[in-house]
Amino acid sequence: MTVTELVSYEDALATYEPVMGLEVHVELGTKTKMFCGCSTALGAEPNTQTCPVCLGMPGSLPVVNATGVESAVKIGLALNCEIAEWCRFARKNYFYPDMPKNFQTSQYDEPIAFNGYLDVQLEDGEVFRVEIERAHMEEDTGKSTHVGGATGRIHGALHSLLDYNRAGIPLIEIVTKPIVGAGDRAPEVAKAYVAELRELIKALGVSEARMEMGQMRCDVNLSLRPIGAEKFGTRSETKNVNSLRSVERAVRFEVMRHAAVLSSGGTIVQETRHFHEEDGSTTSGRVKEEAEDYRYFPEPDLVPVAPAREWVEELRASLPELPRVRRNRLREEWGISEHEMQSVLNAGAIDLITATIEAGADAAAARKWWMGELARRANESGTELAALEITPEQVARVCALVADGSLNDKLARQVIEGVLAGEGDPDTVVEKRGLKVVSDEGALGTAVDEAIAANAAIADKIRGGKVAAAGALVGAVMKATRGQADAARVRELILEKLGVEG
Repeated sequence: MTVTELVSYEDALATYEPVMGLEVHVELGTKTKMFCGCSTALGAEPNTQTCPVCLGMPGSLPVVNATGVESAVKIGLALNCEIAEWCRFARKNYFYPDMPKNFQTSQYDEPIAFNGYLDVQLEDGEVFRVEIERAHMEEDTGKSTHVGGATGRIHGALHSLLDYNRAGIPLIEIVTKPIVGAGDRAPEVAKAYVAELRELIKALGVSEARMEMGQMRCDVNLSLRPIGAEKFGTRSETKNVNSLRSVERAVRFEVMRHAAVLSSGGTIVQETRHFHEEDGSTTSGRVKEEAEDYRYFPEPDLVPVAPAREWVEELRASLPELPRVRRNRLREEWGISEHEMQSVLNAGAIDLITATIEAGADAAAARKWWMGELARRANESGTELAALEITPEQVARVCALVADGSLNDKLARQVIEGVLAGEGDPDTVVEKRGLKVVSDEGALGTAVDEAIAANAAIADKIRGGKVAAAGALVGAVMKATRGQADAARVRELILEKLGVEG
């Protein structure tokens, strides 16, 4: 089905209710792989971080990564899950070139964490609870690079290259229960859930959760059912969606696609689908297997995992302040509304503002510059706020220069421009560009005298009581000083010289 055949989103939601299931894979930040001692460091030459265990050689025996288990328990606790007293690994059997053992070591009916939830806040402040089915441990596959062909996928490729460095890297898969009741906000709920989950994972310190690097990936399951019906429809699964915006777009597209198929009398095929960043569409991948197709059975080479209750409680007590709690605390400390904090969150600016405050800036000033000038520049360049070539410490220095009167806002924007252009730190840019505020009273007085002399008619209006006209003279002085005067002080001098009270 092509994009032109889609039903509009509004028409789809007038007839059908979306039901979602989100499966998020988190690549853990352990130093070694899940079942062997091979390094997980990024950037190594292909196939140099492998051994008989992660390559599935006959006779090799896996050993569970203790840090991986600890990370799994922490994630489960942070998601309000029950932690299993006893669980084990299973073999998920399937053949694919990027899985050298021809099975994936995972967990099937005995996950380490289950029955949890995560509360997420939507843009208007509404809180939506997403229930968690399970969080289980498994290993990642190798990486396939399909060469030739138009799509970069296996279909049409001339040949494929395989890198097994990633095979065996620890993963935690977090699976939601069916998400119902979101209605037309389903795309927003999906995006908010993945965003909150990413913040939680980063706060726990178990992964950097960088979606653009594949450290966190989301599979979007979606089905539609007629409004008022109880039975779920047939689902599709859009695989490996790797940005928050793409999660939202994938849900929206699949709602419109499913509705178009169903409204025309067609049948939804249970399948995996590929997401296309360029236009937000999805295309068919392969028919989706059921669990029995994988022939799961308990992994005979690994002993069960039985987290001691005392240890679990120790980990619970050691959890850091979780993102939603932290945001509420910061919101109160900064004296801003929930809507304003949501804007800060959406911009990815919480950590940047916090670090700027820790570097000595006032909370209001730090938020002003990150959410104003710097957010504007990030939008213009199409980059993330955190990717700008300026540090919180440098922004804090700009705030300090404004606070002590060395810069006004106009000059501060020029300083930021210089820092972003690589001209040095704020003080260096001020020096090189000659941007300090003119504070010499003699020089300011001369500039004011010249402005009054050049604008006699305006000066007469001010003397006659039209104090608002002073703005024109202030503008003339600011122009003469290249914006480097203190506008408030200039206004005071103008009124003093004209014998008018402000």
